[in-house]
Amino acid sequence: MKTTRADVEVLPNGDALMLFAAECFVAAAADAIRSSGRFFVALSGGSTPTSLYALLATDRYAPRIDWSRVHAFWGDERCVPPSDPISNYRMAREALLSRVPVRPENVHRIRGESVPTEAASAYERELRQAFRAADDPKAPVARFDLIILGMGEDGHTASLFPGSPGAGEESRWVTARHAAEASMWRVTFTPALINAAAEVLFLVSGRRKAAMLRRVLEGPYLPQELPAQLVAPRAGRLRWLVDAAAAAELTAGGNDL
Repeated sequence: MKTTRADVEVLPNGDALMLFAAECFVAAAADAIRSSGRFFVALSGGSTPTSLYALLATDRYAPRIDWSRVHAFWGDERCVPPSDPISNYRMAREALLSRVPVRPENVHRIRGESVPTEAASAYERELRQAFRAADDPKAPVARFDLIILGMGEDGHTASLFPGSPGAGEESRWVTARHAAEASMWRVTFTPALINAAAEVLFLVSGRRKAAMLRRVLEGPYLPQELPAQLVAPRAGRLRWLVDAAAAAELTAGGNDL
């Protein structure tokens, strides 16, 4: 399934992109808490989300979210200790989670310091418990209220890289793989879990990603080469929020905001 051009929303610059993304986060949290009493969100690593998390921790946005009802997860993690500078958990903790009143028991990090395959299995068990599917391995896939993703210059998303064996995974929710591109192990959500979400929000910024964004959104469907194309929620909303620089090579330019 390909993403349609109508799913792309173009912001004039990076600052506008972050402001719009923050409004999307606040709205998703409010809707989820109103309907179910909690907000399950999967955070992303990378430089672009860092600015979003820092913004959410400001007085402009933090008071608009009931953080006591927020459950924070991660879509992927590098297999490093939580204190490591490249840890996705550490980035989110420093930019956001340590600055808002989220309950410690509602922060569900991937144990990057563990053996990678064990960390993946443990995280899937934690997800199943959180979504009340612990006793039934055939239970429906967990449905996140919001999953935040980025897209790499090679078309990867989460830790699903070109040629990744996890790209076609249909039963497991979480897998571990050695990322040759980074010479390290990573733990990642599978497409089966991502595509069960109520909403998936891609954040893409910068001219260096323009050519790849056009390939992913407008080129042939080649998910093994371009894993970002695998993201297509079955019964949810997919939104690409991109700045004008990243959208520079799109044929129609998306929906300007």
